[in-house]
Amino acid sequence: MLSGQVAVVTGAGRGIGRAIALGLAREGAAVVLASRTRPELESVATAIGGQGGRSRVVPTDVTSDREIDALITETLGVFDRVDIVVPAAGAAAFGAVAEAKADDWDAMLAVNLRAVMRTCRAALPAMVAQRSGTIIIIGSIAARRPIPGAAAYSATKAGVEAFGRVLAEELRSAGVRVGVLAPGAVDTPIWDRVPNPPDRRRMLKDEDVARAAVLMAALPARASLEDLTLLPAGGIL
Repeated sequence: MLSGQVAVVTGAGRGIGRAIALGLAREGAAVVLASRTRPELESVATAIGGQGGRSRVVPTDVTSDREIDALITETLGVFDRVDIVVPAAGAAAFGAVAEAKADDWDAMLAVNLRAVMRTCRAALPAMVAQRSGTIIIIGSIAARRPIPGAAAYSATKAGVEAFGRVLAEELRSAGVRVGVLAPGAVDTPIWDRVPNPPDRRRMLKDEDVARAAVLMAALPARASLEDLTLLPAGGIL
């Protein structure tokens, strides 16, 4: 479904980003893998190669404008196009506002909001020139339902969802699609750091989110899936 297309996925070394990268590669896309940790990216690249796909490892700190620009420049230098962008890198810290650390807020704002905006901005000239492309923003049900202990995280996700909706309107006439994918609780390593988490057996798996992302990317050019909420079958945990 995605043969001949080139995808850039940040946060591709683990969790949702890794699953999305593998899912896009299975459908034929060449995937540029970005995160801070080369060994994790190399592991994903090996898995993609094992399923007959193509990838390129580009270690990237998404909080660095210079490194984001270098990521897109290298993608264009190697593949000469950018068709799919999934800025899936994320950060999370949970706890009551009264007990929260401002440094944790800064980290989430930098990764969950600003880095997403900056990654999209870096890829836009190529996509607009092609008059085609799909950007998939990873939101969260936390942006839409009040979850005690997740105020700052929810704020970053609400911000990035708003950014995605406006970007969709700005790029509509250019032929570039923008969709927001908002999952509920997903069983990823984030929960390893959360005391007394919900029952992880009832959560979504990262491959569930990947299947939704592939659906958004693989729709024909005449269609655009701009807002997809994906929940565990049991509802909000």
